[in-house]
Amino acid sequence: MTTPHSRLAWKNQLTNPKPSDAQADTLGAKPLNFYITPAHPCGYLPGRAATSLIADLRVRVDTRLYSLLINYGFRRSGEIIYRPQCQHCNACVPVRIPAADFKPRRNQRRIWQRNQDLRVERVPVAFQDDHFRLYQRYIASRHSGGGMDHVNPEHYIEFIKSAGIDAGLYEFRLDGQLLAVAVTDHLTQGWSAVYTFFDPEQAARGLGTFAILWQIDQVRRQGLTWLYLGYWIKECRKMSYKDQYMPMEIYRDNVWLRIDT
Repeated sequence: MTTPHSRLAWKNQLTNPKPSDAQADTLGAKPLNFYITPAHPCGYLPGRAATSLIADLRVRVDTRLYSLLINYGFRRSGEIIYRPQCQHCNACVPVRIPAADFKPRRNQRRIWQRNQDLRVERVPVAFQDDHFRLYQRYIASRHSGGGMDHVNPEHYIEFIKSAGIDAGLYEFRLDGQLLAVAVTDHLTQGWSAVYTFFDPEQAARGLGTFAILWQIDQVRRQGLTWLYLGYWIKECRKMSYKDQYMPMEIYRDNVWLRIDT
């Protein structure tokens, strides 16, 4: 999960980027250059420095190209396509869920049933006042003091938008009341769960879990293969929950490995 704050920091750092060894890597008909960001404080593990591999910002990454990059452990934050590449740390592990094989746990089945009264609808990726107000409340509740307390509309829309990728916002509503929004990318082989924010006063519903379960279900219904969940970080409480969805596949040493338990 990459925040608007970290995304803007990268953008500022990349004024004079340092080419990486992956420069001119061919992931399609045309070469795509990659750059390494300067070291910066890790947003997940205190006391550690982080660097990221960034796709050339001058190249517009479309759905086809991103569908290839995500299979190499890349992720998007707004228009930035990145992958953690830290010299002495490999804690950020790309994760995807094989939708056809997913087996919900008992508590996940309860959350699924609890939220069957919600209506889910896709809307375009654009600024909406009620979305932004919900996002502000979510950030104030979940990330207070983490550098995101004063997020503004410009930061918010830069965080969720992507001009070249088929992305959508999924609204979860109860009798018209907005309870959650899931930012989702639609890829050739599946979906990517970019970010979900929800009403912090509805904690009993387990809306974050339900949004993931709903996306897994949609991937399966559409005959696609994977739901990509971004990075699993075992040592970070906010990013360790992803091992609750089994089976899952993790990307290690350039290979996807399946974990069943």
